[in-house]
Amino acid sequence: MREDETRTAAVLMSGGIESAVLCATMLAEHRRVQPIYIRCGLRWEEVELASVRSFLAAIAADGLAPLVVLDEPIREVYGAHWSTDGPEVPGAETPDEAVYLPGRNLLLTVKSAVWCRLREVPTLALGSLGSNPFPDSTDDFFRDLESVVGRALSRGPRLVRPFARLHKADVIRRGEGLPLHLTFSCIRPVAGMHCGRCNKCAERRKGFRDAHALDRTRYAEPE
Repeated sequence: MREDETRTAAVLMSGGIESAVLCATMLAEHRRVQPIYIRCGLRWEEVELASVRSFLAAIAADGLAPLVVLDEPIREVYGAHWSTDGPEVPGAETPDEAVYLPGRNLLLTVKSAVWCRLREVPTLALGSLGSNPFPDSTDDFFRDLESVVGRALSRGPRLVRPFARLHKADVIRRGEGLPLHLTFSCIRPVAGMHCGRCNKCAERRKGFRDAHALDRTRYAEPE
């Protein structure tokens, strides 16, 4: 790793376990870590953003910069979509593909990369997992995207995905000792809690079970 890359790195925060553990990990490797959250107008973001703030407050350290929140409205593009205010969200019985958000990684990465380039932040870290089944989460996709961003910005940030060969249970084990109960993964929050019934809640529960770790998450509906 080059010397300039050990100084500052940005982390794209999603509110979930992966980006939270990634942020804490980057703090141990960089002098300064800049968390970035991008608000798109999705139905769970109010609770998710509050969770990001709570987690960052809990791991506060000298090298952790204040959270930057950027806006990238998607409602007019998605229309009546389950992620905005459309039909019922995918339930626990649905496959991972049911929660695919078209173009999401592209939009979030490009927006964050431009922000980093304008502030001379050389590294942008994302918490993408190896088990992610979506077309905008592959090695080829991010390699091509980094190349395009670099050309568009004439020296864009390096895109890193430290968890690209891991599964959720692996990340949960890496996050042992962190306040993972403050993270948020639900797409249908109920009174500020995980609903316990959606696709993402099911994935979260499975991750803790597979990691043989205590799940301190507050679910509105128990298993």
